[in-house]
Amino acid sequence: MGFFETIKLLLWVVFIDCVGVGLLIATLMWFISNKYLVKQQNRDYDVEWGYAFDVHLNAFYPLLVILHFIQLFFINYVIIPNSVIGYFVGNTLWLIAIGYYIYVTFLGYSALPFLKNTAILLYPFALLIVLYLISLACGWNFTKMLCSFYKYRVK
Repeated sequence: MGFFETIKLLLWVVFIDCVGVGLLIATLMWFISNKYLVKQQNRDYDVEWGYAFDVHLNAFYPLLVILHFIQLFFINYVIIPNSVIGYFVGNTLWLIAIGYYIYVTFLGYSALPFLKNTAILLYPFALLIVLYLISLACGWNFTKMLCSFYKYRVK
């Protein structure tokens, strides 16, 4: 990647991955938490949209570090080559990053005393583990797929 492609990738990650997806996730979590997780359905307590977006940003940062920094050390020599160890390392980093996102999101909402049943926010871990095992069994390399996705976005 050249200089301009790197700048385009950086802008894509910041404005699409972080802010754009964050707006969608924060709005969804704001709606779900106010509709289903508030202990008493009255106007005394509710989750503000800004808080939901802040929780997303707090959860997104470790994901960003894992997938766009730590993974870089392994990407060319371990992950991209078609090998079992490649997709194992790549998919494991994705598992850790998304798992971390789910857990930090759970912590953000469980800190609010007027929310109930916040443990429900941990349920996606089960689906994440199943997808991880299926990806290993089928030989899918999520990192390689996303590299192709980003490559065509920055051209």
